[in-house]
Amino acid sequence: MQNNVKITNIVGEFRQDFAIIANWVKFGSKVLDLGCGDGELLQFLRKSLEVKGYGVEKDDANWLACMKNGSNVIQMDLEDGLSGFEDQSFDTVILSQTLQAMHNTEEIVQEMLRVGREIIVTFPNFGYWRNRIQITGGRMPVSKTLPYQWYDTPNVHLCTINDFDQFCKNHKITILERKVITDGSEVGFMPNLFGNLAMYRLKTS
Repeated sequence: MQNNVKITNIVGEFRQDFAIIANWVKFGSKVLDLGCGDGELLQFLRKSLEVKGYGVEKDDANWLACMKNGSNVIQMDLEDGLSGFEDQSFDTVILSQTLQAMHNTEEIVQEMLRVGREIIVTFPNFGYWRNRIQITGGRMPVSKTLPYQWYDTPNVHLCTINDFDQFCKNHKITILERKVITDGSEVGFMPNLFGNLAMYRLKTS
């Protein structure tokens, strides 16, 4: 209840998926945001939940943006792993809309589960109906959640919700919660078809 009150007060300034993530994070907890970009999510969690937030970011411009807005950020490449972080050293580890850009998908998820008591993973759902229509028309999908052209995209491992559910089953990962949204609204009916952003809260089985 405390989470919802604080989030409602400021959620209009941020993306809807940030509010969902915040509802999965405990007040005052220790959070690691991987591929944190310009630190917008960390800033939101600090304001809404007073978390002790840390970020990891490779891009120079984003790293500087984090420093300017007061985020604690380490500049490093996630593909090198998280060996610098101790086991269970964070309450929550977050990978927000970055999974599809990872080369070593299995390794980064396993490392997140090692470092965090719980993890949050979000990614664009390649099974979304608009993506399917574009593929049927002979073109690679371009959308709000997949904004790149085929020749300049950083995405290397696109997947559907069904794919990720099976990934979790195969790797004995417990899905604590799953939410699927489209344009800020939650999707309950046939989410693999009608949802364009998948959000998972996970832990080891």
